[in-house]
Amino acid sequence: MALTIAIDGPAASGKGTISKALAAHFGLEYLDTGLLYRAVGHRMLQGEDPVEAARRLTTADLDRDGLRGPEAAQAASRVAAIPEVRAALVDFQRAFAAREGGAVLDGRDIGTVICPDAPVKLYVTASAEVRAERRHKELAARGHKAGYEEVLADILARDARDAGRADAPMRAAGDAVLIDTTRLDVDEAVAQAIAAVEARRPSRGDG
Repeated sequence: MALTIAIDGPAASGKGTISKALAAHFGLEYLDTGLLYRAVGHRMLQGEDPVEAARRLTTADLDRDGLRGPEAAQAASRVAAIPEVRAALVDFQRAFAAREGGAVLDGRDIGTVICPDAPVKLYVTASAEVRAERRHKELAARGHKAGYEEVLADILARDARDAGRADAPMRAAGDAVLIDTTRLDVDEAVAQAIAAVEARRPSRGDG
């Protein structure tokens, strides 16, 4: 049976790092679904209609420059609140998740909307202050000059927007395993995630 791992959580919680580690550990393909929304948001900032951009999105769009910056992140959160954009990207994500052997997907609604039947669901979170500190360091390393308070305000605004949207709000699936990385280093967080997957992954004889 395919091993599909659905990972959700807020910005800078560590879910991307955990997702990549799980993909490497279990030999699975990985999709950062946030990049889909960043790519659409990036094209919106260039003047395109976000719904049309989502409908025409290709994997090549995920390699464009500028998708990791704060402007693309804010734009991603805005376009993600548009139901037509989300609908246009559902098939893309589900097709990726359905690949032979399984896959790892991370985002905001993977376990609740995209892959509700995934055998393994994780919800990765951390305090807003710790997440802001991580994101601030990450942005500083890339040459962005945003201050900590600005980054914290951005994190809180994104949380409110992602959790409060009417369509597919960010939340933990009822059967998701919660991993709080506030006081965990990377190795500890990854070890917890691997243990959670091992405990819930389907056996070869299932299905």
